[in-house]
Amino acid sequence: MEEASLLNQTTLVTYFQLRGLSVHQKVQAAVFAVFLIFYVLTLIGNILIVITILYDRHLHTPMYFFLSNLSFIDVCHSSVTVPKMLIDTWSAEKLISFDACVTQIFFLHLFACTEIFLLTVMAYDRYAAICKPLQYMTVMNWKVCVGLAVALWTGGTIHSIALTSLTIKLPYCGPHEIDNFFCDVPQLIKLACTDTHIIEILIVSNSGLISVVCFVVLVVSYAVILVSLRQQISEGRRKALSTCAAHLTVVTLFLGHCIFIYSRPATSLPEDKVVSVFFTVVTPLLNPIIYTLRNEDMKNALNKLMGRKEGKEKK
Repeated sequence: MEEASLLNQTTLVTYFQLRGLSVHQKVQAAVFAVFLIFYVLTLIGNILIVITILYDRHLHTPMYFFLSNLSFIDVCHSSVTVPKMLIDTWSAEKLISFDACVTQIFFLHLFACTEIFLLTVMAYDRYAAICKPLQYMTVMNWKVCVGLAVALWTGGTIHSIALTSLTIKLPYCGPHEIDNFFCDVPQLIKLACTDTHIIEILIVSNSGLISVVCFVVLVVSYAVILVSLRQQISEGRRKALSTCAAHLTVVTLFLGHCIFIYSRPATSLPEDKVVSVFFTVVTPLLNPIIYTLRNEDMKNALNKLMGRKEGKEKK
């Protein structure tokens, strides 16, 4: 009887209401304009990176293979939350169905966790290229690269399924207001009609642990790389430092959010929404900016791609 009652309570909540970033109409209009520009630039920039890498044979290397994966993930990651948020800026209710909310959580964590694993793999790739240049193509051959890509996508999928399963099994019978502009686990489990202490511990030990461990691995990797760079000639050192600095910038901003949100109990802080904006809107745009403006190979490949397109148009 108790289980049946719990099931009936769960079905009472068929939708959630998202508070969004602001209730003021002028602020929402400004948010819409800024976020729309960011989203369009994110799509154009990341898709252009993927096309350029596929087009230019000189970029068919492990580093750019993983970079194309990163661009693809950033397009998907931003598309999970931003379009819905843009639509909601013109909606007074900002409703999202229970199924859509769970789906958003699943794909948000799928792409976020996969990106964390990918950034860790990219750090290992840079370590192999800088610290073991003679063995690099043996260590990072295409079989290894494809295997790592499959492994990181598999790991992200398993993580997302586990986290979504923990969330969807909880009973939700009201309230139904989520204090954010998208659905995420910490905000959602606070609305459950049961004690979520154990679930919170599992989330921290899952998402929080993954973020912290990967961050530590990344810091150690770059520390080793920096020590190795001291022994290299100035030109090679400058190019390697530029690549590593770009990578480390993306890593810090992305993992900083994950550690801040998922390494503590499910409590709301005033900074959560600001951090979430960087996580879902700003960081996916940084990838094309950092990896193209600071990378001579990418800039040359883009120039060749644009030059060929202009040549075809003239013909």
